[in-house]
Amino acid sequence: MSDINRRRFLDETRKATLGLAGGATILANPGSVRGTPANDRLVLAMIGVGGNRGNPLATGFLDRGDCEISYICDVNRQILPGRVEEYAARQGGKRPKSTQDFREMLGDTSIDAVVIATPPHWHALATILCCRAGKDVYCEKPQSHDCWEGRQAVNAARKYDRIVQIGTQNRSAPYNWAAKRYLEEGKLGRVQLCRVFEQCLVPDFKWGAGVDPPQTLDWDMWNGPAPARKYDPQIHTQWRQLWDYAGGNMSYQGIHQLDLARWLVGVDYPTSVYCTGRRFEPRGDAETPDTQLAVFDFPELSMTYEQTLYTPYMLRNDPEVRNGDIFPYWPQNATRIEIYGENGVMYMGRMGGGWQVFVRTKDRQPVVKDEMHGRFPDPDHKENFVSSVKSRKRPNADIEEGHRSMLLVHYANISCRLGGRKLQIDPQTEQILDDPEAMRFFKREYRKPWVVEEAV
Repeated sequence: MSDINRRRFLDETRKATLGLAGGATILANPGSVRGTPANDRLVLAMIGVGGNRGNPLATGFLDRGDCEISYICDVNRQILPGRVEEYAARQGGKRPKSTQDFREMLGDTSIDAVVIATPPHWHALATILCCRAGKDVYCEKPQSHDCWEGRQAVNAARKYDRIVQIGTQNRSAPYNWAAKRYLEEGKLGRVQLCRVFEQCLVPDFKWGAGVDPPQTLDWDMWNGPAPARKYDPQIHTQWRQLWDYAGGNMSYQGIHQLDLARWLVGVDYPTSVYCTGRRFEPRGDAETPDTQLAVFDFPELSMTYEQTLYTPYMLRNDPEVRNGDIFPYWPQNATRIEIYGENGVMYMGRMGGGWQVFVRTKDRQPVVKDEMHGRFPDPDHKENFVSSVKSRKRPNADIEEGHRSMLLVHYANISCRLGGRKLQIDPQTEQILDDPEAMRFFKREYRKPWVVEEAV
């Protein structure tokens, strides 16, 4: 890198991500009932180990050597025996307990923290119940299903003085901390535009005939707070494209880029949000948009989000990029962030993509002024969570930050569902001003007994 010392940045920013340096943007959280010695093992419970995220999270924590899984919870009891054996083999033969109903685990006082890897319609309620039971929480993104329940989960974390880390790992990547320092030191100059992209291939789907759920699956609990629905096997892979369970690809994938962008440029609540788009593929049953363009107005800059789900030629960062000293080919990078300043444009790649700053071309050739390669931040994010549980300092992806980033998604989806209506936002209440129709989407109707209650 020119103008900055790459080695110094890596050392300082890595310490900051773990909560060890004075420059870390974390706050003290005194008054906790737990003060764990640094050499103590962290006892974990898992909620959701059947999807594509829960089991890798579990094995990743076990591979650290200072974590132990004592409980496995999943609504599909068929997968529990295999997970018990797998985790027992990784932790010296110690077999975790297992249950279909995670509420049975909440009374176990030996559990320090719970890892939540369910579909997102369960995230807020599970987080609240775990906080109420005195457990710290690592919750996968997205932080909430709607605006209102997201705030209730934050309130619960504060009320019960719990550490809650959201699974937006980019906030623990040293290369991203270096980029943030670069921006804060004014090296890019004043920033007035930030563009966020989510471009990939997510095909539509067709429902089959409703059938009885498998005997091993507690379908009522899987459905949880969502409206009653007849079981269909497609639900396990297509919930991301259904409003009852998620918010489309902006909620599932785009939140990573939106959260990283919001943190890098240092903004909180937008003053207004406008989003247009729809599902252009008319032959399937998916509900959420395949194409979206959102504009978020902040007091000192504008941010856009552009999503296209029929672009198989766009490329996500593969292991070679994540683990090596190469950069993505930015024009075809599917998950890039572009930050436009007075002195240049920064291209940022999530999940280890690194960053480069381009200035005016010379002899028609691109000129890279500064750059830093990245690494996949999953291990750093786990380290930050474990460190936060022990120190009682709020983590890099604290639940408040996860909530504020998810509000961007919720506001944009509300605007899109109302045909592209411009929404005015009250930053004090987080509500949408003078628009009762938009406020109907602010809070869902919860299905008893899976009700999110107000946490004050």
